[in-house]
Amino acid sequence: MWIRDAVKKAISEAVGGQIEVELEHPEAEEHGDYSSNIALKLKGGRGLAQKIADFIKPNGVIAKVEVAGTGFINIWLQKEYLVKELERVITQAQDYGKDVIGQGKTVIIDYSAPNIARQFGVGHLRSTIIGQALYNLYKFLGYKVIGDNHLGDWGTQFGKLIYMIITEKQGELTVEKLEELYVKFHKMAEADPGLEKEGRKWFKKLEDGDTEARRIWQECVDVSMAEFNRIYEILKVKFDEAYGESFYVDKMAAVIDEAKTMGIAIKSEEAWVIEIEGVDIPLMLVKSDGGTTYATRDLATLKFRGDKWNPEIVIYEVGAEQALYFQQLFVAAQRLGYVRTQARLVHTKHGLYLGMDGKRFRTREGQTVKLEGILIEAIDRARKLGNTDQAQTVGVGAVKYFDLMHNIQSDIVFDWEKIMNLEGNSGPYLQYTFARTQSVLAKSQFSILNSQFGVNGLKLHPEEEKIIRWIYRFGEVVEEAAGRYAPNLLCNYLFELAQGYNSFYNKCSILGAQGPGERDFRLLLTAATGQVLKNGLSLLGIEAPDRM
Repeated sequence: MWIRDAVKKAISEAVGGQIEVELEHPEAEEHGDYSSNIALKLKGGRGLAQKIADFIKPNGVIAKVEVAGTGFINIWLQKEYLVKELERVITQAQDYGKDVIGQGKTVIIDYSAPNIARQFGVGHLRSTIIGQALYNLYKFLGYKVIGDNHLGDWGTQFGKLIYMIITEKQGELTVEKLEELYVKFHKMAEADPGLEKEGRKWFKKLEDGDTEARRIWQECVDVSMAEFNRIYEILKVKFDEAYGESFYVDKMAAVIDEAKTMGIAIKSEEAWVIEIEGVDIPLMLVKSDGGTTYATRDLATLKFRGDKWNPEIVIYEVGAEQALYFQQLFVAAQRLGYVRTQARLVHTKHGLYLGMDGKRFRTREGQTVKLEGILIEAIDRARKLGNTDQAQTVGVGAVKYFDLMHNIQSDIVFDWEKIMNLEGNSGPYLQYTFARTQSVLAKSQFSILNSQFGVNGLKLHPEEEKIIRWIYRFGEVVEEAAGRYAPNLLCNYLFELAQGYNSFYNKCSILGAQGPGERDFRLLLTAATGQVLKNGLSLLGIEAPDRM
């Protein structure tokens, strides 16, 4: 990003700092490394663009500046500087691409958020790994990041479960057994609607602190968390906090009182609601029977987060079907003053997993596909590809990458052939490319300390130029991916880099290079490519094995 900033500074000085400089990378390589339309924004056209170009003199970073079309300014970077950037990649290693733009700022990311007493379905995958990727991206940029797993551990469903556990005289519990009991309760309730009253009665006991109800509820939580943590370990996903809905039970009264006192909540048919301009259905704060809602707890959550962390950004990595609810919630929280005035409340609105038929991804029996089943099959498929030692790393990485390579808000057609494709845009392809770089370096016994680099007298192959003009963009892509809540931008970048390196590998001899300094330079290129691939995969939550 320091390269981009140097170019921005040169243009800004040329126009006397009149306007913020925006840069983009031209799609066609012959148009340079950066392009700016600042002359057009200043309504100066080609004439002003030429004056700006004439003002900017070649220096250690900029090689030349030209004007194109009606007033676009195209800028080429010095090859020698880009080679030095490769050296910077090696010396900074895992820190290459890091920034401090988030220093002193706090981001809270609410992700995964499974329901207690339920197995992970494939639908949980998106929130869990997108949330972790966003967490990694923001942390890499210097933000203080709080990852919160907002567990669904409260509500009438627990009254139903407690009733079933007591009446069925259940012994040792498992998540599978809890799911079975919940399903059985609803089948029984179809024949005997009075059972719903029993469920509500036991939840009321739970809310009132009944010893037996609390004991059984806690057992449900403990059993579920043990299972969740086992899956999180496979996915290499971690959280800073895991405040469930139950944590906010004693904090809801203050929210309700404040909403009433401020006149934000109004009474409607014995219920208390918050009306949102432009939305026909109000946000339910207190039900007519006095019961609280998800909104009550979520507002208490935002109040707690604001008091504890005072964040600049709060990101909810939750499916698109909740779009209206979060629109209402955010407006209510802002009116109540639970977030700072300039804070951003973001709902990422991820799409669904679809089957090959274009319908919601389910088993043949119409049931939700279990996440663990997906991971087991991915690991097995990786093993069949020949990755015996790295089967879990490759299989889980493949599933993660397949999700993250898509736009967050897009629905995804689940396709095993694309997930495990070793020759296309996939996790295994990127892992294989990284492993190839490590194999080349191991054979060469490459050491940056004993090598000399430079492009003076060295004629760069077109494939080499493509790579050096791509690697330096890594930090920019990381920043953009975070700012747009779009890990797929990083996936696109890494795939292009991997393709570029494999093309270079096939067309240019590395270990057998003969020209002056050619072998050292190509090994440097290989080492830098490997490091950037590893850094990028790490941000996506994917491991990069040295061998495949």
